[in-house]
Amino acid sequence: MSKEILYVVDAVSNEKNVDPEIIFDAVETALATATRKRYGMEFDVRVTIDRESGEYQTFRRWQVIDDEDPEFESTERQILLSYAKDKGLDAEIGDFIEEQIDSVEFGRIAAQTAKQVIVQRVRQAEREKVVEAFMDRIGQLVLGTVKRTDRRGIVLDMGDNAEAIIPREEMIPRENARVGDRMRGLLKEIREDIRGPQMIVSRTDNKFLIELLKLEVPEIGQELIDIMGAARDPGSRAKIAVRANVPNLDPIGACVGMRGSRIQTVTNELSNERVDIIPWDDDVARFTINAMQPATVTSIVVDEDQNSMDIGVDPEKLSQAIGKGGQNVRLASELTGWTLNVMSEDDAESKAAQETAAIIELFAEQLDVDEEVAIILHEEGFTTLDEVAYVPVEEMSQIEEFDEDIIEELRSRARNALLTLAISGGNGKPAKDLLEMDGMNEELANKLANSGICTMEDLAEQATDELTVIEGIDETLAAELIMTARAPWFADETASDSDKTGTASNQSESDV
Repeated sequence: MSKEILYVVDAVSNEKNVDPEIIFDAVETALATATRKRYGMEFDVRVTIDRESGEYQTFRRWQVIDDEDPEFESTERQILLSYAKDKGLDAEIGDFIEEQIDSVEFGRIAAQTAKQVIVQRVRQAEREKVVEAFMDRIGQLVLGTVKRTDRRGIVLDMGDNAEAIIPREEMIPRENARVGDRMRGLLKEIREDIRGPQMIVSRTDNKFLIELLKLEVPEIGQELIDIMGAARDPGSRAKIAVRANVPNLDPIGACVGMRGSRIQTVTNELSNERVDIIPWDDDVARFTINAMQPATVTSIVVDEDQNSMDIGVDPEKLSQAIGKGGQNVRLASELTGWTLNVMSEDDAESKAAQETAAIIELFAEQLDVDEEVAIILHEEGFTTLDEVAYVPVEEMSQIEEFDEDIIEELRSRARNALLTLAISGGNGKPAKDLLEMDGMNEELANKLANSGICTMEDLAEQATDELTVIEGIDETLAAELIMTARAPWFADETASDSDKTGTASNQSESDV
């Protein structure tokens, strides 16, 4: 029997390319299981095989536990420390006391059990080898052969008994995959699964496009060109920003290649996904104009506080700037990291005029100056009271119309206005949700904001008598405003109750 064990270990180890020690462990487990079937499944049994001769010994064992341990369950597997001491055994808590018993033969039953354990251990070992082989390649391109497609996605044969899967959500829409096709993807992660480690490959990740471009454009690998970002609508269109690190190198031309050969290879791999190469610019406004290609931008207004931009285009080019289903502006927004509001040139001018008027009115009211001074501040780039109050004096002194006394007076008034607003709890400017609330107008919203009520949430927390002290608001109007502001509260409660009873349904939103 000892020779038979060595033969089994050697044969399986060579066939499956698995460490012999794994097979020895599997056989020991199988023999221990067979022993428990003979003597009692409640026993704890250990089998040890001599790696040289194949001979094995079997031991029954008990774990030593504390006398007060509430985990004490059975004398078949455990022994109290005091009892072990009484028997003269040198043992500590957690140790195992063993007693040699007769071994079972490595016969049919043991062999069948061993086969099951060996198969399980071999599969586990193979999965561990996959993890070890591919762990360092996470975030890199991998190449496999389509093995099959099922409800989960596309299964790739990676070689050496390794498999990867492209889940449905990571597949390019409307992409056809036939058994035997060679397919690239980005190794996104190695996920733990009940069946063992599972390699997850993505073909929709932005980094997949970046890695493909690196593969086709050697200048990127040589660090002559940097990829600054990418945005994709998988299978349809993508934008990728590039920057040259050396003078006289055209990054767009290098990425496109001779007669478009390089970018065409990338496009083919992405199921004819159109890829726009965008020149990077450190000036975010210029970069955004580039990102909006092929649309031509006629005006752009940057709002750094809101991290947004208003993009003006010719009315005839408005649909092109927005793109089908909002695709162009959505990709440009993702690429730049800014919220982009595309509008016609007339609308952009109208909105800019309204914002200019609001800023001038703010300065005139809060600083108690005439319109001419407010206009000068706006024309010099001031848009908030904070800028007037805390911008360096040297910067304001460059304004020809202002002398030192005027500058000091303006800064003092701005600080006082900010202090007043801080005490009142408001910023003097109503939020968008308050302005757009049913039953609200701009004049009323400004009155509320001046009293520290700047958002719908602020309004919802008010009581009727707290609003009636504001000029122009009677008890009836106050009650109506508060109830309207509180409407989202009741909507949230209704949705929560609906979820609990299982009657709520999920609604998907499409990008516009």
